[in-house]
Amino acid sequence: MDRLAFGTDGWRALIGDGFTHANLGRAAQAYAEHLLDRGGGLVLVAHDTRFAGARFARVAAGVLVANGLEVALHEGSLPTPVLSFAVRHLGAVGGVMLTASHNPPEWQGFKLKGAYGGTALDPVYRDVERRAELIADDGVRRSARPPRIAPFDVREAYYAQLATLVDVERLRSGSGRIVHDAMGGAGGGWVAGFARWAGIGTEVEELRATPDPLFDGVHPEPLPAHLARTRAQLAAHPGARFAAVTDGDGDRLAAVLPDGRFFDPHQVFAILLDLLDRRGGPGAVAKTFTVSRLIERLAAARGRAVIETAVGFKHLVEPLRRGDALIAGEESGGIGVAGHVPERDGILNTLLLLEAELSAGEPLAARFAALEREGGWRHAYDRLDLRLQGDGLPQRVAEALAVDPEDFAGADVVGVERLDGVKLNLEGDRWILFRASGTEPVLRVYAEGPDDEAVAALLAAATTFVDALAAQSSK
Repeated sequence: MDRLAFGTDGWRALIGDGFTHANLGRAAQAYAEHLLDRGGGLVLVAHDTRFAGARFARVAAGVLVANGLEVALHEGSLPTPVLSFAVRHLGAVGGVMLTASHNPPEWQGFKLKGAYGGTALDPVYRDVERRAELIADDGVRRSARPPRIAPFDVREAYYAQLATLVDVERLRSGSGRIVHDAMGGAGGGWVAGFARWAGIGTEVEELRATPDPLFDGVHPEPLPAHLARTRAQLAAHPGARFAAVTDGDGDRLAAVLPDGRFFDPHQVFAILLDLLDRRGGPGAVAKTFTVSRLIERLAAARGRAVIETAVGFKHLVEPLRRGDALIAGEESGGIGVAGHVPERDGILNTLLLLEAELSAGEPLAARFAALEREGGWRHAYDRLDLRLQGDGLPQRVAEALAVDPEDFAGADVVGVERLDGVKLNLEGDRWILFRASGTEPVLRVYAEGPDDEAVAALLAAATTFVDALAAQSSK
């Protein structure tokens, strides 16, 4: 019997290998038992554009119904943030989202949502994982005949919610054009749909908006290596303000500038922090361990406290729920804002990014350069994913760095942090972090420095370091 391991955000596995109808049934049964022990109620189920998403969603919904829960199922793909909003808006006790987010097309995932409309917290995932370990296939309740499951639709209500979070009048007074690249994921049509609904003045040109289980042959993660189509679209149709790129389930965001330069999630975070701070309102700036130090510097410059957490948006949910955070974000492009559900929302953040450019009266690149000057931090950043050969490499890296090193990559180590992985802070405003992914079998290496050359040198040194450890273990 396969072990269903719940990582940074839910359970993910290869379709047809670990992610099967049988294992999905066990996960849904475990979640049903978890909810029933807490009184039961309405549960919403949805899926993104991945292969067999509708079938997997119906399997999960059928198990929940067979256990006596009230279930509503969305017809067609749905962005994760819209499901999260729907859970709170419709008064559901929880939600199931069939998505592997940014993972390659051959992956599928099982994410859970709390009644507050955001990612389930660790105690919920731990309980569901524990229960699933005790459930064999014959312990899964299934209906003898396909159950009738009511649909749900919250598009209008969701758009009305977005209208409370963006300056609609400013968006209506805008002009020009932006591109929204949904990468074949569930976010396709949602930004343009809001633009029509609200009557905003900026045209939204759609790219890769049609649902595509293969995501146009790339991983549905807004990283430079996956955005050749985006850059080509901007080059072929000049004049756009920027291209906003959402991931497979529509909760993450990065951007591409008119000249083809990648505008990474840290830069998006800084722009949105600037916008929300200038609007006013209380709250700290919450960030995960992998986010650029520029965010800390900007928060300090604006007199706002910083809340730093381990990697995973689930750690940012509570500051947003409690009202402690004005904005909360992670390195991978997931950003949540005060007043919304405590969830990442690439659709909302695309609109906020447009509002920020219109409000500042200057392009994103110019505004970000001003924020760098204000924070006193030059931002260059990259991430390297090293495919694991065996399960012991992250542990070997941790053991090799168990004693704080004096230097790394020819630079003095001025401090070591171990909140999530091992981060070496180096002289010259540089740092490098080693941590095992919670969603894929990779060792992630993150680096930041004053320029691209410094970052490339850090990552090259990290690769040499890890390769040497791997070679030692193979002897």
